[in-house]
Amino acid sequence: MIDLFISAFVTLFVVIDPPGCAPIYASLTTGASAQQRRSMAIRATVIAGAILVFFAMFGEALLSFLHIDLDSFRIAGGIMLFMIAIDMVFEKRTERREQRAEKVAASHVEDVSVFPMAMPMLAGPGSIASVMLLVSQNNGLDRAFVIFGALLLVLLLTLAALLAAGPLMRFIGNKGEAVITRLLGVLLAALAAQFVIDGLKASFPSLT
Repeated sequence: MIDLFISAFVTLFVVIDPPGCAPIYASLTTGASAQQRRSMAIRATVIAGAILVFFAMFGEALLSFLHIDLDSFRIAGGIMLFMIAIDMVFEKRTERREQRAEKVAASHVEDVSVFPMAMPMLAGPGSIASVMLLVSQNNGLDRAFVIFGALLLVLLLTLAALLAAGPLMRFIGNKGEAVITRLLGVLLAALAAQFVIDGLKASFPSLT
């Protein structure tokens, strides 16, 4: 169970990327009061958590309704996560997040908790695919609770990063953030490759 918790935690932490969300949140909430920033951070984390738990619990049923094989989803999810990892390593993901933040700021949207923070920044395609894959690969209520525990810890760390976005960015700096993002990208690439390998092995038993 400890191995499952660590694996789920690393996967979700890398995909949600709390250190990468902190500077975007700081830029989106410029001019907001401390109470407003705290309120929006809590609301964004809670909404993102609800979305991820929903897909973790009912995602497999949704795939079945759409007649999508779970192994096909593993392969597709792995490829999608690998593409995110490449973006992280080459800093394309950060650029897109900053561009999205500029558009939101330019439109004078005050409450950024739902869009873009909760979705798609926290509960985006990568994190939704990850939590669905983790739950589908580990049957049993006890294993599901372990995965939800890892998700809760990641969301709490994300909330802490959002609440401390300003001081955190001054401490880490732009170069520190770039190093962390690239390291997380390499880890995510390896995890994504494993998802694809598992899906291919299940779809083509002759490969094993």
